[in-house]
Amino acid sequence: MRDRVVVKWGGGLITQKDAMKTVRHDVLDDLAEQLEACLLQGLDVVLVHGAGSFGHLKAKTYQLAGGKSDDPNLPSDRSQEEAVVDVRNDMLELNEHVLTALTKRDISAVSLPPHQWAKNTGPVFEGDLSLFESAPQGIVVVTHGDVVDCDEPLMFGILSGDDLVYRLATELSGVKRLVFAMGGVEGVLSEPPNGVDDEGKLIQILSQNDTYKGEHMEAMDVTGGIGLKVQRGFQTAQHGIEVLLVSGEIGQRVKAACLGNDVRGTTLRSS
Repeated sequence: MRDRVVVKWGGGLITQKDAMKTVRHDVLDDLAEQLEACLLQGLDVVLVHGAGSFGHLKAKTYQLAGGKSDDPNLPSDRSQEEAVVDVRNDMLELNEHVLTALTKRDISAVSLPPHQWAKNTGPVFEGDLSLFESAPQGIVVVTHGDVVDCDEPLMFGILSGDDLVYRLATELSGVKRLVFAMGGVEGVLSEPPNGVDDEGKLIQILSQNDTYKGEHMEAMDVTGGIGLKVQRGFQTAQHGIEVLLVSGEIGQRVKAACLGNDVRGTTLRSS
């Protein structure tokens, strides 16, 4: 059986996160090229991507992460249920951009949007992961953060890509590593980036007892920011899976991380 890697392309990497529905096509094309190189070296890939400006801003405005709400301060131009449909459609649109970038590299891929197969949120969400397990060798299965149906009284909520990668990495066979490809940073930093000596802030080996300061973009991020990535990353590492957080903007770092080569970034150590 071929080795498998789970890769998360962050929403803030593949979109301009502060500009509504703006794709970074040059980044997508570069990431697709690196993914192709991994396939050519015999590695199977499960790809999860974030929402960025295709999901977070609207989900924040309509408070979708908290489920059904009677808050009188919600916008009156549409219902939360209508906003759920809008965000799902926006995510399908972003997913099409991802699939187009893969297709340009002649990569065979199939998309499994979570609202079609998953229910409830968090790391214990319900869903049939055998859909991913049964993919033929060399076929990239793509999924993403999404608004999914939930049990009452929530009715709906946001299933984070970080929860998806944790379950996929620990429950699919043959997974050797989980790689988070990030935008704006080289990995986990000792303090939030400010453009001054950010290279010196990189934590190359992060253990569970270490401390760091993550920048959580509260105005738009509805799924936990860097903290959730690290938390789910440590939970994954406890299963003996290598977990790395690297820049998706610099060189061939995502490819190197996926292949298990030496790469600048953050490695999570569970003990």
